[in-house]
Amino acid sequence: MKREDDFEKRREHLKNLTNDQLYDRFWSLTNQVVKPMVDLAYTHTSPAIERSVVLRMGFSSLQAQPIISYGTKWNLLGKGIGNVILTYAKLKNIDYIKAGVELSKGIGWDVVSEKMKGSDN
Repeated sequence: MKREDDFEKRREHLKNLTNDQLYDRFWSLTNQVVKPMVDLAYTHTSPAIERSVVLRMGFSSLQAQPIISYGTKWNLLGKGIGNVILTYAKLKNIDYIKAGVELSKGIGWDVVSEKMKGSDN
């Protein structure tokens, strides 16, 4: 089966645009396609994503697993576990690594939960 060549008909609405106009149109359409995914990323997370953040903060896998488990238990994944760790560190006036170690041992979740749920963090 041979495809009908309809290139000229399909490009009719674009043929009078300049390169700059085509460039702007391309990025405008790209933004329309990507916007729903970006919006979803701002409002949704998962344990795997949060674990990845914790690992990139410098915690070991053995520390990350309980931090994510406690974060899930305390319903704080949506706040961002990296944000939770940093908030706890500020509350206790300690380094974020020490804060994460405490959180991985189950220490401090009540304190940080109260702070995180009581604010727009």
